[in-house]
Amino acid sequence: MNKIYVVGIGPGGCDQMTGIAMNALKDSDTIIGYTVYVDLVKDTFPDKEYLTTPMKKEVDRCVLAFEEAMKGKRVSMICSGDAGVYGMAGLMYEVGEKYPEVELEIVPGVTAALGGAAVLGAPLIHDFCLISLSDLLTPWEKIEARLLGASQADFVICLYNPSSKKRHDYLQKACDLMMQYKSPETVCGTVCNIGREGEEYQVMTLKELRDTQVDMFTTVFIGNSQTKEINGKMVTPRGYRNV
Repeated sequence: MNKIYVVGIGPGGCDQMTGIAMNALKDSDTIIGYTVYVDLVKDTFPDKEYLTTPMKKEVDRCVLAFEEAMKGKRVSMICSGDAGVYGMAGLMYEVGEKYPEVELEIVPGVTAALGGAAVLGAPLIHDFCLISLSDLLTPWEKIEARLLGASQADFVICLYNPSSKKRHDYLQKACDLMMQYKSPETVCGTVCNIGREGEEYQVMTLKELRDTQVDMFTTVFIGNSQTKEINGKMVTPRGYRNV
């Protein structure tokens, strides 16, 4: 049976890619992905055929992968982070209904929440949720409801896609919503360019986060009521006794 690997390549650097992801790319004839992600792996796998599509051409990218697999090629569809977290795995299964001859294998990777958490310290030790602030595929009203629900339940919240040129004030709006249930002094953190050149992090309060400039390469962490700063790091206790 023809096969496609759907590969999460992690934050960016090949040293943060899982062994199974490296093996899948080595085994592939053709690597397909969004242009920015393909550029991250080209130097490591220079002998592969590369096919790319720009942003907002995700369906075309999936069809391209299946068409190449139908030619008998071993194909990898790559995504940053984990292919199953805001990645291409779900869409590949949907498009794949038209290609029953092609088997899919999902290869996990290190998503931004985990890569960024390691940089910040230990913010995700207790219950947490991931919320994307991008309203390209999700209505803002639904994002708003999720922010309020997660804040009321005292989750640690990790925000993906916190800002863009068209959404420059979305993080500010999100912070205002969360402060309906979270203290303005809640410990928060940001990490930009996780695992890549220019990686930086900051720890701050929720009130300070509201006025912090971020971009699409930044992942934002909002603590719960127990999260604290320890030696400049963001730490959420699990609640172990005698500590």
